[in-house]
Formats: sequence, structure tokens, C-alpha cells
Amino acid sequence: MSHSTPIDASQPATAVHVPVMADDAISDGNPTRRSKISDTIAIEASGISKTYLIGGSERPVLDGIEFRLRERECVFLVGPSGSGKTTLLSILGLLLSPDAGRIRFFDEQVDGLDEQARTMVRRQMIGFVFQRFQLIDGLDAQDNVAIPLTMHGEPIAMARKRSAALLRRMGLGDHVNALPSSMSPGQCQRVALARAVVAQPKLILADEPTAALDSQSGKGVMDLLTELTDEFNTSTVVVTHDPRIYRYADRVCEMENGRFK
Repeated sequence: MSHSTPIDASQPATAVHVPVMADDAISDGNPTRRSKISDTIAIEASGISKTYLIGGSERPVLDGIEFRLRERECVFLVGPSGSGKTTLLSILGLLLSPDAGRIRFFDEQVDGLDEQARTMVRRQMIGFVFQRFQLIDGLDAQDNVAIPLTMHGEPIAMARKRSAALLRRMGLGDHVNALPSSMSPGQCQRVALARAVVAQPKLILADEPTAALDSQSGKGVMDLLTELTDEFNTSTVVVTHDPRIYRYADRVCEMENGRFK
């Protein structure tokens, strides 16, 4: 595929058989979910490096990262602040370009794409969950969730119908027409999660999805994330500092100084 052409998310993925990457896993995660993992490689990143210029000095943030994510697998990235977790997540989400390295989604190369092509890949394949929700304040819950559907060309009436149905399923039936400012943090994160999964993307990338939530709300969000990604056969990468949710992972990968430990 040419670097100027976005991948076609409708095409079937190529199956690639690989061994488990035990060297970067510090936990085997949830054994009941591992049987659902496919041998198909959803993301393969090799030799990923990134350096920032800070105060006139170069600061390496990622140093030759090798990372694989299989279809229907959930991998957590953990480690101290500044270890490179969020930078790696941003690169995997095509929000940031690496200085070096290669990235493939379902055996299609995606590094080096121009911005328009990167936008199309994100729109077709990736759902994002952010720590601070990133909901649009002037839109109610239903319309926030409908955004990915309308960007796919779905008529607004149908998009609203689908988003309202998903919100009701997530226990937010009384908040379909509520604005973000009128909802609790836990409710806002559920809306954000619904927005991420409503178009059934192949990949979910979540940055600290429980950081702003209490224990009960965090568990509820992770239960929903697990249920929906299992149902839609989605692959998931989660950045977290929250050890309470490690049990939801198939693998937990610890980072330090821009590398996996």
C-alpha cells in the first residue's frame, strides 16, 4: 500500500501467527478472557523512537519500542509518569508521528501517511477514550455519542436513534438529552465510552479512563468497556496508573525510561 493511501478498514485482516510477547508482560491478566484472543495481529509497532526538544535540549521519550497487539486482546501500559506511555498511545493512535519506526494495522502499513490519510484511518478504525472525557459541552449525551456515526455518513436521525439505544444499554436512559455539565464524572465517562464504541471500531485506545473516577464508577466503566469490546471483537490499549483495574487486562506491560521493562 502506498503511504499516501488510507487503509480500507472493510477488508479482512491477514492472520499472522506469533508467540506471546512474554518479555514485556508483567502480568498474565485475566485468564478467562485470553481464550477469546485471536492470532491476528491488530497492531505491530517496531523500532518506535521519539525525542522531544525541551529547553533547548533533546529528551528521548521512546527508545526503540517493539509492541504487538492481537485482535480482541486488551493490553495495559503502566509505569511512572514520564515513562512514555501516553506518547506511545498517541503514536499508536496516529495522533503523533514517531521519529523512527514502523506501524502496521492489520498488516497494512500506516506510518508515513499524510494528515488527511491519518484522519481517515482514525475515523475508520479507532475509538478514543480520554481521561477528561473530551465531550462537547453544547451537545447533549445523545449527540455527543452520535458524532462518529455522522462522520461515517449516517443520517442524523438514525445516528441519534443508535446512540440513544446504546446510552440506555449503559444505564444512561435518563440522561440521553443531558448536557455534560449536568452529569457526574462517571456518567460523562460512560458517554465518552459510548462515543468510542458506537461505530464498532477495530481498535480502542484509552488514556487513564478511570483516573477521574471513584472506585465504583471506575469499575462500572471498565465492566462496560470489557463487555462492549468483547462483543464487537475490538482490540484495546489502556494507559493507566490505577492498579485496581489491572484484572481487566490480558497483558500488563510496564514502561520505564521509554522502554518496556
